[in-house]
Amino acid sequence: MRPKFVSPKIFLWIIHFRHSLLWVYNWYLRRFYGMKLAPDVRVSLKARIDKTNPQAVEVGPETLIAFDSIILSHDFSTERYSGGSEYGTRIGSRCFIGCASIIMPGVTIGDQCIVAAGSVVTKDVPAYSIVAGNPAKVIRSGIRTQPFGRLVQSTKPTTNTVLQPDNQVAEPVQ
Repeated sequence: MRPKFVSPKIFLWIIHFRHSLLWVYNWYLRRFYGMKLAPDVRVSLKARIDKTNPQAVEVGPETLIAFDSIILSHDFSTERYSGGSEYGTRIGSRCFIGCASIIMPGVTIGDQCIVAAGSVVTKDVPAYSIVAGNPAKVIRSGIRTQPFGRLVQSTKPTTNTVLQPDNQVAEPVQ
């Protein structure tokens, strides 16, 4: 959906500029903070990734981290900040981290997962699942996602049944 007051050429330039800015921000996080981010990860400029222990953050390819998300990798109260790999926060490939969600330190999110907006992830998330809530719980599993966590609708074969007016199932349609 493009604004009507902007020409298509200017609109495409704005989109290209935005993608370039996100790529530079990703490069900056990898180069100067040492975060293990795949080159094609999209991190919102308003997302907050822990810079106290940045080497413990690992994000897989084709993952999107939305605005106001917080990804923590240290916990001073339990002394999990020394850079040990066993306490790292890991996010798999093709994931979507919703806006204002919080990923606690030491959590592993599997491949092709969706974290709903406002969720607080305190435990590991199995691959191919959707989590939501505070604390986050699995609400659906066995999903597939496209790049950047876009949900692929399942193509399960459905039977061609017809409902009668009194909500009783009739014979399958041939």
